[in-house]
Amino acid sequence: MSFPAPPRRRPSDASTAHHPRPGVGTAPSPRTAPVPKAPVPDGGPCAAGRFRYDRGTGVWSWSPEMFAILGIDPGTTDPGTEALVRWQHPDDRVRTLNAFAAACAGRAFALEVRAAGEARAVVLVGEPELDPEAGVTAVAGLCADITAGRPPGSDGDRARELEAEVGQLRAAMASRAVIEQAKGILMLLTSCRDQTAFDLLGHISSHTHRKIRDVARAITESATGGARLPEEIRAILRDACPPTPHLP
Repeated sequence: MSFPAPPRRRPSDASTAHHPRPGVGTAPSPRTAPVPKAPVPDGGPCAAGRFRYDRGTGVWSWSPEMFAILGIDPGTTDPGTEALVRWQHPDDRVRTLNAFAAACAGRAFALEVRAAGEARAVVLVGEPELDPEAGVTAVAGLCADITAGRPPGSDGDRARELEAEVGQLRAAMASRAVIEQAKGILMLLTSCRDQTAFDLLGHISSHTHRKIRDVARAITESATGGARLPEEIRAILRDACPPTPHLP
């Protein structure tokens, strides 16, 4: 797959350096340019590689580290869009293609993608190379293996854990709201303070074997006319609330 080429430049401005190996489905280019190697820290080789896509020629170039990260043999496979997305998990391929298309329109990107059939993941970072007259002439970037730094578990497991946490947070927020409403009702009925109202909710909860949020919901629904207050809760509140004085 290739992306739209930029407007043609004047011959004097044309690039004279291209990778000797063409991308998939493109014609060979006779001109060559070195691909910069990924930095190597003191602790050992860095799991990162570089790539570049020339929009004018449709030619891709990958550093040796890029081939190594993807586990692709440079002697049998040409660098290019097809090779890159074929390595990826099917669910990540469209995101990658959309990211490169956006980069060709002038927007940088950074995204995490997974390997197909492997518990590996890399981060792709790409930036457009801009020309004042021709616009985006190329997309260059970095591919870094982040597998070792990821938490254990599959992406599905992490997604389910996150959904569960969000659900628990929403439930806690809803419970807090209804408990605060019930406390206000009890404070009004018993002329007590905030903590005493909460203690009364706890007392009702322990004696009726209901959760505090369920007791609070029953009280608020009864106060708004949405439901009749259960008799066991009514009996405890009757003992707790002072008699209503008769007006003269």
